[in-house]
Amino acid sequence: MKLVILDRDGVINQNSKDYIKSAEQWVPIRGSLEAIGEGQRRGFEFAVCTNQSGLGRGLFSKGDLFSMHAKCSSILESIGGKPLRFFFCPHTPGANCVCRKPRPFLIDLAIKALGSKPSNTVFVGDSLSDLRAAQAASVRFILVRTGNGESTHKELSELKEESPPIYSDLRSFLESS
Repeated sequence: MKLVILDRDGVINQNSKDYIKSAEQWVPIRGSLEAIGEGQRRGFEFAVCTNQSGLGRGLFSKGDLFSMHAKCSSILESIGGKPLRFFFCPHTPGANCVCRKPRPFLIDLAIKALGSKPSNTVFVGDSLSDLRAAQAASVRFILVRTGNGESTHKELSELKEESPPIYSDLRSFLESS
């Protein structure tokens, strides 16, 4: 594994059904940024692939989104990490765009931009759309129980699908890698 691609809301930061709309509302999940920083020091590359339909819904601006990502990278740098690369889809689910997960476009873009290969990449997410995007991009998927992870695990069980490897949070996955 060389490249670790992360979903954002529910994996790196707290999720909200009402959307994260500002840098003030963007709050990291305890230990997530520290784990990313430690992973970077161990030689892993990281990228973030995230659906941000709040943009398409007019709930926040690109400037607000960039401020959230700047806050994430600033905190990461303050603890000895490097800034993250963010790839996002700004469209609503009904837009039928090419970039919204579960389509693989964002993952493929991150892999290409960071010079990796699907075989050297893992995607960490908390939702069924994350799993489907990873499958479509032919990368290994890790489910975390944070965010929507518990309900996704239950949904997979109800669908009688084999569960991917599941960890309590991003930190526990990265510590085991």
